[in-house]
Amino acid sequence: MGRHGAEPADCRHVRAVIIPATRYHDPEAALGFLTRTLGFHLHAAFRDEDGHLIHAQLTATDEGPASGMVMIGPEGDAAAPNEFDPYMIHPSETGGRETVSIYAVVADVAARYARTVAAGMEVLIPLRSEPYGGLSFSIRDPEGHIWTLGSYDPTLPAKGT
Repeated sequence: MGRHGAEPADCRHVRAVIIPATRYHDPEAALGFLTRTLGFHLHAAFRDEDGHLIHAQLTATDEGPASGMVMIGPEGDAAAPNEFDPYMIHPSETGGRETVSIYAVVADVAARYARTVAAGMEVLIPLRSEPYGGLSFSIRDPEGHIWTLGSYDPTLPAKGT
């Protein structure tokens, strides 16, 4: 038996994957921004009985989860607290600072940058060539989360020493 009385799962088929997750005051607006402006693709969305978005999974490209994924959801409120509320804080409560940012590897960096600028988003680091390869840019989304999109893929063999 497992620690909590359940049979241990057979994890031999599971590959190690890190999927960042973040929360928004308005997850519906965040979903629109991430898909329309940054070019993410909706993989799955789950809604409560009233139609409110409670969880969404987005991929960096239309290639599905193999292209990388991020999950978003709502923050809790007084009427319906979220179990993560005691452990997470919104960027608006930290003076706009973050302790983590999200990096997505994409092929069409310049096009996504152009859409981001056209949408009037706050650009933190403009589109540039990186010394380790590729192009990238960093922005702050409408709720203050920091995103970097780039063509450098750190999962490939390193060319440096």
